[in-house]
Amino acid sequence: MGRNAAATVVEVAGMVEHCDFDSQPHIEDGESHVRPDVVIKLPGGRAVAIDAKVPLTGYLAALEETSDDGRKLKLKQHASHVRGHSNTLGKKQYWDKLAVSPEFVVLFLPSEVFFSAALEQDPMLLEESFTNNRVIIATPTTLIALLQAVAYGWRQESIARSAAEIAELGRELYERLCKFDDHIGDLGVHLEKAMKSYNSAVGTLESRVLVSARRFKDLGVGSSGSDLAILEPLETPARALRSHELTDGVS
Repeated sequence: MGRNAAATVVEVAGMVEHCDFDSQPHIEDGESHVRPDVVIKLPGGRAVAIDAKVPLTGYLAALEETSDDGRKLKLKQHASHVRGHSNTLGKKQYWDKLAVSPEFVVLFLPSEVFFSAALEQDPMLLEESFTNNRVIIATPTTLIALLQAVAYGWRQESIARSAAEIAELGRELYERLCKFDDHIGDLGVHLEKAMKSYNSAVGTLESRVLVSARRFKDLGVGSSGSDLAILEPLETPARALRSHELTDGVS
């Protein structure tokens, strides 16, 4: 029941993508192996284990008792079972067997009443479980809160990752624009040189060649219907495209 409830809470919190359930392999450290019911993946490659194997037989037996004394005895057994399982989890030290895990493990109780009944019989249960065993006792309500906090962390990591990718993409685009700007600038320089060469050639052709060639028509040589056109030099310079914003500060 605990395992199914833990899976339900994970689904409700929308954290299925970031959790491994008990189908995962055993976690081994060379001397022993343990198997948590759920492993929550935290941002940054961290993880925390959730165990839902606490026995609930004492509480269920208390529900069947007809006498107050018998019911109280069974509830004390229930509290003892929860504390005993907390001690067991502390000895397993899941955090040493998971990669980069916070130094605690979550003991999941599938109902608020299981926790309140145990705490009523053992008021120091919650505090001492964490202090002595590094065990956090969680109910569906508190586990959802924990998972929501983890989900928020994942969203922030996704935003940070996207921002980093955007920054890298912007840097690459800026560098490519700088190179393209250089090429366009070089092309403008060459066009300007070509225009000057063209104007020099036109000036020489007009002053040295065509001025004499046009005299052939005056002497009756050539077609009477056609004239040698006057070649005009180019006057519009190539527009400079290099941007100071792109070139300033770029190595």
